[in-house]
Amino acid sequence: MITTTGRSRLLQLAIPLVRSHGFTRETLARSVLSLPKPHAKPLSDTADDDARRTLLNAWLEDARRRMREEVSSEPPHVRHVLRSRLAMNEPVLDHLPEAFALLATSSSVLPVDPTPIMKHAAYVADDACWIVDPSAKEMSWYTRRASLSTIYLAAELHQFTSPKTVDSFLDYLLDNRDTTERAVHEVALYGEYIFKSWKGILRSSGRL
Repeated sequence: MITTTGRSRLLQLAIPLVRSHGFTRETLARSVLSLPKPHAKPLSDTADDDARRTLLNAWLEDARRRMREEVSSEPPHVRHVLRSRLAMNEPVLDHLPEAFALLATSSSVLPVDPTPIMKHAAYVADDACWIVDPSAKEMSWYTRRASLSTIYLAAELHQFTSPKTVDSFLDYLLDNRDTTERAVHEVALYGEYIFKSWKGILRSSGRL
């Protein structure tokens, strides 16, 4: 039986394998080959969808860690921070739409639940705000975080379909942030947009 510590170790070893094998059962099975004392062969390919979601969440957490570590001594502009995070998607971009579709179908109640994806964007925005201004505590910080969460998620959805133009799209959203901030308060419209976007991704991945 693999312990909790052992599972965490295998997840960390699986992260570099995502680039070549995706967020798949095979990636998880092959992680044991990278142990200091590697197994002679991969584990049985029996991981379920929950294990794949765990791998995706571990990868997302690792990407946020790398985003924080790339900060220079001088406070960077939020534009550069978000560009850096989007760039981390590039090596695994072919695998992300299907993996995110898997994450959006984790609910036992709703067929498509974008909540886990929106939480991911909120975590990125939270880290980005802290990187740019770790001392900010006023209420405007919360509004800014919500705005950046919206911007980042929209840019990431754009990246899935048009990766070459994602930087210019991100710049446009940031340069028109007042419009985006107003959109944060249009919860119904924003929710509908996210729902339609993920429904399209689910269809293309064959999960709907």
